[in-house]
Amino acid sequence: MNKRFQYGVDHLTIAIAMGIANGQIQGYLGPESMQKIQASAAAVNQIVQEGRTVYGVNTGFGILANTSISEEDTRTLQYKILQSHSVGVGNPIAPEIAKLMLITKVHALAKGFSGVQLPTLERLCWMIDNDIIPIVPEKGSVGASGDLAPLSHLCLPLIGLGELTVRGKRRTAADVLIEYNLEPVQLGPKEGLALINGTQFILAHAVKAVERFQNSLDAADIIGAMSLESLTGTKAPFEAALHKLRPFAGNQYVAHRLRLLLKDSDIMDSHIDCGRVQDPYSLRCMPQVHGASRNAWLHLKELTEIELNAVTDNPIVLDANHTISGGNFHGQPLALPLDYNCFAAAEIGNMSDRRCYLLLEGKWGLPMLLMNNVGLNSGFMIPQYTTAALVTENKTLCFPASADSIPTSLGQEDHVSMGSISGRKLNQVIDNLETILSIELMSACQAIEFRRPLKSSPVLEFAHDYVREYVSFASEDRIFARDIQRINELIRNQSFVKEVHRFAESRGVSMTEGFPSFNI
Repeated sequence: MNKRFQYGVDHLTIAIAMGIANGQIQGYLGPESMQKIQASAAAVNQIVQEGRTVYGVNTGFGILANTSISEEDTRTLQYKILQSHSVGVGNPIAPEIAKLMLITKVHALAKGFSGVQLPTLERLCWMIDNDIIPIVPEKGSVGASGDLAPLSHLCLPLIGLGELTVRGKRRTAADVLIEYNLEPVQLGPKEGLALINGTQFILAHAVKAVERFQNSLDAADIIGAMSLESLTGTKAPFEAALHKLRPFAGNQYVAHRLRLLLKDSDIMDSHIDCGRVQDPYSLRCMPQVHGASRNAWLHLKELTEIELNAVTDNPIVLDANHTISGGNFHGQPLALPLDYNCFAAAEIGNMSDRRCYLLLEGKWGLPMLLMNNVGLNSGFMIPQYTTAALVTENKTLCFPASADSIPTSLGQEDHVSMGSISGRKLNQVIDNLETILSIELMSACQAIEFRRPLKSSPVLEFAHDYVREYVSFASEDRIFARDIQRINELIRNQSFVKEVHRFAESRGVSMTEGFPSFNI
C-alpha cells in the first residue's frame, strides 16, 4: 500500500473513501490535521474554563438545550449521550457501510471545527486500520440532528460499550479492548455530541449507492445492447447527430457507449434492409431512459462529494470566542437526491424487464420462450416472473422518504429529513436491480445463440463468452435460480462490467473517454 490520504486536509472522493474501506488506501492523521484537531479541542476547554454557556458543551441536548451542566459534569454528560442515544433497532448494517461511517466521521472531525480530542480520533483510526468495525443497527435515525442513533452505536466502543465485528465474529467492545490491552477513551467536553451529530449514516449509504448504481448503469448499457442484437434491433437511434439536438449529458453518454458496443457487429449488418421501421421503446429509447438515470446519478455523485468534505456536527467551533449552533447536521441535501435516485434505479429495472419480455415473444426469428422444445419445457418464461415481481417491489420502495417529517425532541427538532431511510431504500432498489439485470443477461446470452453463425460485435461476444464461463446454454428446463445467482454475483462484484471494459480497452476502445464526469 503506497497511496495515502490525510484526514481533515486532503479532498475526499467516493473512490478514495471506497479505497480506504477496502484497504487500498491508507488514511492517516498528519501534522496539519493534528494541529487543527488540537487547536479546536483547546478552544472547547477554554470555553468550559471560562464558564461561558455553549450548547452541547455545558448544556443538555435537544429540548434540554436550556439546562445548564456544571463543569464537573461536562465529561459525564458526553458519556451519557452515547448511552441514551443508542436506540437503534433492526439488523446490523453491512460492515463495509459501518466502516465508511467511521472513515467519513474521522474526516469531518479532523477538519478542526468540532472540539474533539486527538486520542479520540486516533482510536477511531485504529478501528479503521485494523478492520475492527462497530455493530450499527439499520433503523432509528430520522436524518436530522444528525444520524443520532446509528452514530451513537458506531461510537459506543470508544467508551467500552456496544459491540464490534472482529475477524468476522461479533464481540463485545469490552472484550476487544481487553484483548488489545486498550483503555476506554475518556471523552472531553462536547466530544460525545460531536461524535453523534452528523450525516455519516446517510453519507455512507450514499457513497456505496453511487458506486453500486454506476456499476448497474454500466451493466444495463452492455446488457441492453446484447438484447438489442438478439432482437435484431437497429442502432440508428443512437447516432450522435440525433443526441446533439437534445444534449443531455447522460443521453449523449449512453448513446456513445451503445455505438461502441455495437461497432463491427455482423448481426447488425445482416438486417440493414429488413423493412422494420421502429423498435419498441425499451430498445430504441435506451439513451433517453438510461441517460436520464445517468443524469440523476451524476447529481447524487456531485452532492455526495460535497458532503464527504463537509463539517456536519453541531455546534461548530470556529475558535474559543466564536461558536455557531446551526443546522449542518440536517440530512435534506442528500435525502432528496437519494430519493430521486430510487426512481432512477427503478426505471432501469423497468426497462430491463420489458426487454426480458420482448425476448420471450418468439418474434424476429427467436423461438418462443427462448427454447425450441416448449410445452414440455417452460423455457425462460418463469425468470421473467421474477423480474416482474422485483420491478413491482422497487415501485413500492419509490415512495420518497424525504417527503415525510415527524417532529422529534418535543418539537425542538420539528422538521427532519428521513434521509437515512432514503439511503437504505436506494440500496434495496439496487439489490433488486442487480437481479433484474442478471435475468436479462441470462436471457440475452441464450437468445444471441439463436443468431448463429452470425456474430455480434467483438465486445458483446466477449461479454457473452464471459457469462458462458459460469452459465451454459439451456436446451431444456433446469433450476434457473442457480444460474441467476451465478450471474448476479458477476454483476454484484462488478467483474462483469470491469472485464467487458477491460476487453474493450485492449482493443483500443475506451467506454468512458470524453465523459469524465461519469467516473467516480
